[in-house]
Amino acid sequence: MSSAPILTDQDEMAGAVEDAAQRYFNRELSWLAFNERVLAEARNTSYPLLERLRFLSISGSNLDEFMMIRVAGLVGQVQRGIERRAIDGRTPTQQLSAIRETVHKLNRVQQDSWRSLQAGLADTGIHIADERRINARAYVWLKSYFLEEIAPVITLQALDPAHPFPFIANRGIGVLFNLTRESDDHQVVEMILIPSGLPRFVRVPGEEVVYISMERLICRFADHLFPGFSIRGDGAFRVLRDSDIEIEEEAEDLVRTFRTAIQRRRRGQVIQLELEADFDPDAEQLLREQLGIQGATIIKSDGMIGIAGLGDIVDEDRPDLKFAHYNPRYPERILEHDGDCFSAIREKDIIIHHPYESFEVVVDFVRQAAADPDVVAIKQTLYRAGNQSPVIAALIAAAEAGKSVTAVVELKARFEEEQNLLWASKLERAGVQVIYGFVDWKTHAKVSMVVRREEAGFRTYCHFGTGNYHPVTAKIYTDLSFFTADPKLTRDAAKLFNFVTGYIEPREMEGLAISPINLRQTLYDHIDREIENARDGRPAAIWAKLNSLTDKGMIDRLYAASQAGVEIQLVVRGICCLRAGIESLSENIRVKSIIGRFLEHSRIWAFANGYNMPGGRAKLFISSADAMSRNLDRRVETLVPIRNHTVHDQVLKQVLLANLLDTDQSWELEADGSYARMDSGEKPFNCHRYFMTNSSLSGRGGALEAGDVPTLALRKAAI
Repeated sequence: MSSAPILTDQDEMAGAVEDAAQRYFNRELSWLAFNERVLAEARNTSYPLLERLRFLSISGSNLDEFMMIRVAGLVGQVQRGIERRAIDGRTPTQQLSAIRETVHKLNRVQQDSWRSLQAGLADTGIHIADERRINARAYVWLKSYFLEEIAPVITLQALDPAHPFPFIANRGIGVLFNLTRESDDHQVVEMILIPSGLPRFVRVPGEEVVYISMERLICRFADHLFPGFSIRGDGAFRVLRDSDIEIEEEAEDLVRTFRTAIQRRRRGQVIQLELEADFDPDAEQLLREQLGIQGATIIKSDGMIGIAGLGDIVDEDRPDLKFAHYNPRYPERILEHDGDCFSAIREKDIIIHHPYESFEVVVDFVRQAAADPDVVAIKQTLYRAGNQSPVIAALIAAAEAGKSVTAVVELKARFEEEQNLLWASKLERAGVQVIYGFVDWKTHAKVSMVVRREEAGFRTYCHFGTGNYHPVTAKIYTDLSFFTADPKLTRDAAKLFNFVTGYIEPREMEGLAISPINLRQTLYDHIDREIENARDGRPAAIWAKLNSLTDKGMIDRLYAASQAGVEIQLVVRGICCLRAGIESLSENIRVKSIIGRFLEHSRIWAFANGYNMPGGRAKLFISSADAMSRNLDRRVETLVPIRNHTVHDQVLKQVLLANLLDTDQSWELEADGSYARMDSGEKPFNCHRYFMTNSSLSGRGGALEAGDVPTLALRKAAI
């Protein structure tokens, strides 16, 4: 008689890891897959050349941030001996190994794309890093420019025992020179670090458009810097450092703590060293020793180092090599009320779709509040506002006009910390009450609240957004702005501000869900309701548009819904740890990603809610939160119900539906984790082009035709 095998703890662990790998994709590798899709647009021949160069630059900038934050975090875990496994069961060491392999592949594709674009742009008369185009006249100008404007700024640094190795800043580019003194053949190594104030590329005057990189310019005229020496070799390099900021929960002074942390970040551990392919081996060894790069990734580029810097050239004045200029429309609903935001909102809720409709309406909402003598109070969250913010200018004007103004400024907005500290100081000087929110939670919600004195008493107007109050990103990010004077939602907004400014946890919310209190559970409840509908034989479906889906609990809930027969369609632009189309797990889930002219950024959830039952109507929400643990558990976020029938139809029948219909810019997630560009079909549909050419959501524009809807479930919900 045989007995069952005895399972050890190691066997159980191996089984759990295998199960995790079959249920989830790795977060970091999924992000790299997203950046591969961005990079693919640099090779999209249907795009103008400078736009393709922009995508190449964006892929480089994305990868830089990924290395400085995500990879830096994993390196830190390995160095501290932390073996916390990712959602797919991989250890930090295993993740780093897979990441580095993919990063090296991405770098090769970036360099191939660069060479192709370099040649293509040359055919149009734009020559980048092509020294063959520098004729005698250009040479004379470059030499004069170098000697008069570059040489006085740069510093020569000898590398020997008498000279300490200099500090190299994050994203810093430098050049090493191997020299031989002509008088005695003594060998010397010199370093030049390129100051951040110098341009990345120099445009050479002349009929031809010629750009030369700063590192190549320095190398070209280095003989003027080292008289009496022969230059045996040179090589450029670039450094990336750990740039994450960790704040202790017991920090007594958040502002002072952040100022200190920002200074500390500049000296973070080296995470990546990028070298030119023919970099001198001895010089490379010197860098390795002096930078202390244990655990760092070494990239050897056979083209351009610092691909992100190519974005500076995209501004070249060549309209023929860019997308046709697009002017966003000002919302018709506001114009119908002679530009009076409050009158229009008082009449009916309004939804604005950026960037197709102008962000200026959001600015005008705050500006009018600042100038209106009947407005008594303004409350505003600020996460990322940019370095030229008309919203902040309006808040300052309101405070100076004697209104009660409260601004919740989030100091923990990554890479915006210094700018936000400056804004906070400026706001405080104007008399604005500045609140920094929670130490351990980011305030990521996008809410503006205006209290106005009217004939019937005080009325509150609110703006809820899916994107930041940032005038620049509002031109390239697709987001939704929802304006309402619904008393239930405005009362909830007041409770939200009291929660952030006074730590008073809201109770008896009338519509708004917020994290980390009840946003997760609200979504769970609606998913569970769809599961019940499916089990009871009623039609059931979920449609969502997100930037990222990484939370294990949310993924498991969607798996349960799929297994119950709920039809699920997800548009997830970036990271997706959910495995779609797996038999007996997720066969009813379809995931796609849209990458195109604009960055998809709005978050929308829709639940069928027994739509074909008497009185049934899909439940619809917009949100500031992605389906990530940090958004659901460690940030202050909003989930806003859309109840007004007109706005409901605009968001569901136009915005969400157009995203689901898109074939021209869409990638479908395969069961193995790869993404395949969708077949555009005989009638390609491009959701960006659709919104650019159709009337605004807030105007008289009609919805997409129901017959165009790809699934019966959404067709019924959209009618």
